[in-house]
Amino acid sequence: MREGARIVGIGCDLCAVGRMGRAIGKAHFTERVFLPGERAYMDGRGRARAQSAAAMFAAKEAAAKALGTGFAQGVMPWTIEVIHAAQGVPQLLLHGDAQARFEALGGTRAHLSLSHEGDMAMAMVILEGE
Repeated sequence: MREGARIVGIGCDLCAVGRMGRAIGKAHFTERVFLPGERAYMDGRGRARAQSAAAMFAAKEAAAKALGTGFAQGVMPWTIEVIHAAQGVPQLLLHGDAQARFEALGGTRAHLSLSHEGDMAMAMVILEGE
């Protein structure tokens, strides 16, 4: 964190890879939960598709928790996007009500960490503010 910054939200979540693999086999689930860029990223992951989907879903849940709303008050999975910057570093992009809630908290930066092992994927989100 930068000097003078403070934590305005924190969230973590776990997601079972097998359960997510079954869920993303249903187009209506995938289209409702994941944005086009996220779906393209998952599709490019080959055999690791379910693992990537589970980690990204955990990130969405962790971000909603960090925002203090869960999936309510307009903060929904499609308002939280996981992107992968240079060298695959995951980052959050917030849209609509999720972005508005972030700003209302005084948020200035979102930190995201993803991990997976075996059948579990996890995400940690820390929201930083001034």
